[in-house]
Amino acid sequence: MNGFTFLGAPADSVLRGGGAERSPDRLRELDLPSRLGGVDAGDLPVRVRGQIRDPETGIIASAEVIANSATTRVAVRDRIAAGERVFLAGGCCANAPGAIAGARDALGRVGLVYVDGHQDLWDGRSSSTGEAADMPLGVAIGVGPAAWVEANGGPATTPGDTVLVANRDRRETVGLPDPGADLGLTYLPIERVRELGPTAASAMAATGFDDELGRFWLHVDVDVLDMDVFPATDYLDPGGLSWDELGELLAPLGSSPRLCGVSLGCFNPEKDPSGSCGSTLADLLERVLVP
Repeated sequence: MNGFTFLGAPADSVLRGGGAERSPDRLRELDLPSRLGGVDAGDLPVRVRGQIRDPETGIIASAEVIANSATTRVAVRDRIAAGERVFLAGGCCANAPGAIAGARDALGRVGLVYVDGHQDLWDGRSSSTGEAADMPLGVAIGVGPAAWVEANGGPATTPGDTVLVANRDRRETVGLPDPGADLGLTYLPIERVRELGPTAASAMAATGFDDELGRFWLHVDVDVLDMDVFPATDYLDPGGLSWDELGELLAPLGSSPRLCGVSLGCFNPEKDPSGSCGSTLADLLERVLVP
């Protein structure tokens, strides 16, 4: 397999002018583009600066978020159509739907493995914050704000082609149903991952797509890690994965010949003064993505 084209998407819907916006540059300082065996294609012109929640979509800085998604979609589409695999370095998870849509544009039907501490299935009404980072998985499968879904050319994938892995938030605690029952996703929350073992859970995700599917996209939010293991993110929760568990989970996915691209979200270098979180993250990514 060829290496990954490193593409920065520094938009962050949580903070403005810092935070996870700095993730692509920090990963470059750690030489991740060359360690992933590809080229550095620079940063996309995507940022979030608005502060107003749009009454129609329910998204803060809605016009910017939607424009960013369209920009990312085109860039990823063109790279994959040229035979490249993409490593999209966010920013927050709101960069992921456009990337997955770009993969769909280039390849047709694609699957999605979504590794995240949260379910990211809120929409503009149910999100308590209005942050685009609440909604990416919902947008990718077509149940998020309609204008954002439309900017991606419709759903990027289907619930039946989506695996949600290792989350530990619970929508039902605020009166919303479990997505495994509600939306038809393959749903492997953190308890199930640990019951199966990370390697077996990953193999289940990687081989769970039918033969007609072909390729899949992998999204990883670093808040899937336990807050004590990885404090360099903006939503800190206990009970997450250890480094070893995350490595075991990602390895079968990262080595699959069906993998067409990876998006990374929510690494905030400003919360990593020692540099240890970023360094360990880069080492893990190289280990699981480079044969």
